[in-house]
Amino acid sequence: MALPTIDPYPLPTADELPANRAQWTLEAGRAVLLVHDMQRYFLRPYAHGTQPVTGATANIVDLRAACRAAGVPVVYTAKPGDMTPEQRGLERDFWGAGMKSVAEHTEITPELAPEGEDILLTKWRYSAFAQTDLAERMAAQGRDQIIVTGVYAHIGCQLTAADAFMRDIQPFLVADAVADFSADHHRSALVYAAGRCATVLPTQDALNLLCDVPASTGA
Repeated sequence: MALPTIDPYPLPTADELPANRAQWTLEAGRAVLLVHDMQRYFLRPYAHGTQPVTGATANIVDLRAACRAAGVPVVYTAKPGDMTPEQRGLERDFWGAGMKSVAEHTEITPELAPEGEDILLTKWRYSAFAQTDLAERMAAQGRDQIIVTGVYAHIGCQLTAADAFMRDIQPFLVADAVADFSADHHRSALVYAAGRCATVLPTQDALNLLCDVPASTGA
């Protein structure tokens, strides 16, 4: 039940993305950036210095910088180590006991370490909204869009996007700022999201929109 070893594969390019059913427009004054589960435990199945994780990480770094400049809140999720069977829940049946409470498991990759006013949420289930106060935090700030980045595209990222959709929060899944088990898993997540619950876009389009829209004055 351990995580698989992940072979390198290229990130999707803009011309390879599925058509979006919903034509939403990302707005800095409405959005939050989610950096989803970029912990060392989840990144270790990737060979060091290979795609897709190298490119996805670099794109998240760029998105984070743009969001900070535009006044967009940056939210991280991270799972805790040494969860009890009750805390782990049904995920234990699929993935085993999970990570240990050691830095080489729980630490967020150094390139993306939270800073300053960034928000770090303890994550318990696939969706970043499950058993957290993410939705309440967003509502308190008048935010109804979420930019989804991180790992893994077809698990937590896809489920978070679907959960956001069911809460009337518009999700934007950044196609080359997420990584997955394989190109096929990655593609399936993008196709599902674009057709059922989110707008899928490349990093460059997200950066352009974040730079073009005036920053929020705060709530």
